[in-house]
Amino acid sequence: MAMTSEEMSNDPVAVETLPPTLRLRNISKVFGATKALDNVSLDVLPGEVHGLLGTNGSGKSTLIKVLAGYHSPEPGGTLEFNSDNVKLPLRPEDFRRLGMSFVHQDLGLVPSLTVLENLRIAEIALAKGGLINWKHEKAAAKTILERYDVNIEIWRRVDELSAVNRALLAIVRAFEDVRRRSEETGKPGLVLLDEPTPFLPRESVNQLFDLVRRIAEQGSSAIFISHDIDEVMEFTDKVTVLRDGRVSGQAETKTATHDDMVELIIGRRLEKTTTTKTASTAKRTVLAKFSDISSKTVKARPFEIGKGEIIGMTGLIGSGYEQLPYLMFGAQRADAGTVQIEGQSPIVLSGLTPKAALEHQFALLPGDRLEKSGVGSISIFENMLLPGITDYSARGFLNNAAMKKEARRLGAQFEVRPNNPEAPLGSLSGGNAQKVLIAKWMKRNPKLLLLDEPTQGVDVGTRDNIFKALRAAAQQGMSIVCASSDAEQLEAVCDRVLIFARGRIIDELTGARLTKDEIMQACYGSLSKLTETDRSQEVIES
Repeated sequence: MAMTSEEMSNDPVAVETLPPTLRLRNISKVFGATKALDNVSLDVLPGEVHGLLGTNGSGKSTLIKVLAGYHSPEPGGTLEFNSDNVKLPLRPEDFRRLGMSFVHQDLGLVPSLTVLENLRIAEIALAKGGLINWKHEKAAAKTILERYDVNIEIWRRVDELSAVNRALLAIVRAFEDVRRRSEETGKPGLVLLDEPTPFLPRESVNQLFDLVRRIAEQGSSAIFISHDIDEVMEFTDKVTVLRDGRVSGQAETKTATHDDMVELIIGRRLEKTTTTKTASTAKRTVLAKFSDISSKTVKARPFEIGKGEIIGMTGLIGSGYEQLPYLMFGAQRADAGTVQIEGQSPIVLSGLTPKAALEHQFALLPGDRLEKSGVGSISIFENMLLPGITDYSARGFLNNAAMKKEARRLGAQFEVRPNNPEAPLGSLSGGNAQKVLIAKWMKRNPKLLLLDEPTQGVDVGTRDNIFKALRAAAQQGMSIVCASSDAEQLEAVCDRVLIFARGRIIDELTGARLTKDEIMQACYGSLSKLTETDRSQEVIES
């Protein structure tokens, strides 16, 4: 059973005999009138993999930034590392001395440098007289990768690597720093993994946690920050949950349940989403018919989207479903295929541009929020209202007051926290930034909304709100395509789910078959459904 903060003792690990690798006591952080952290205490034992859960805005990101030295906590908080008191805020030189290493969401790699250079960047920077022994560095880099059973070409530039290999490289570098320092001092180290798995396929997630366990078996510890409750419960020993800046509870993951975790995260039991779905495909008016979409990675048979229908697209990572929203919007160029909108003349997709798609009242929300979906450096109200900014201009001047008022209304509707229209989008947590970007396109009321991983990196409470917003929009006639690797999400929100394998649609789930288990079974059994002709014409590399 999970323990609430009231049920926990003042010393959460008093019963343990080993001193903690990390001990935090009464860590607080205030931003203006907002108390982002409120007397947070946390212990991580040697050899322990410790999960950290919480909603967007719960304080997880602030706590990690305190540990990374990015934020100075309020006076009164303390940090001990292997029983030594450490002065706050932490400085960069402290991490190497103590044996702390981070894998942040942005990975912290230098894209223009090679794998070798990223792995050995500190040693290369300290080379005497600037003379680098490349033979030695090559051997060292190969040894490190072999130690962790990671097969990446050391002379490849990081910007040429897949997302999976970039993540694995960052993780290996962090683990090696901790391993080496622990070996030097004879004391356990600590790796902090901040959302390392969203873009990793299952086999790579397993590989990652094999590495984590190897580090733990040697006595070092890991903190794993995630929104994926099941992943945290599968791979960690203990979990601490933050809510509204406070520790809401802790639990041994081997005895806690999924529902226990949800209740600690959002403060209530989460009811299963039961919003009414739209009519069956046969009774629905067709909005758009896509025929024979083809690209380097996709060769999809024709499919239709009904008015007010939510269609899911999924498959194993690399199966091609991820590209469909971009091809349908003209954000990626299709080699062939057409779209027929409301019975009009077909449009050739190879010539479709995002501008033309917008004119047809299509909208696309890419998965990469701050790179392709929004502008982190400008305000929430500017991001929200950018597609319809001409509605707020007259004679070359913008009515900022009206824009802020509308943004505040949308912020309240979509429960954006904090609901401050003037704050930069980049200052929000990932889930709250996603709410802003969904609100941006919902306000435009497109005929077809294309979503790529709409709830990736979003907490369970925010997910539920997004699901309800999508269903409400569908009931008003909006058609929605949801490309997602989250089977539970697809079951909750979709009317139909198309299963992809090697660029092809190989199954369609509706009605009683539209369950999480059926979706997973269809994905993992997908290759067996490809015909021999399909296999001879595969368009995606194995």
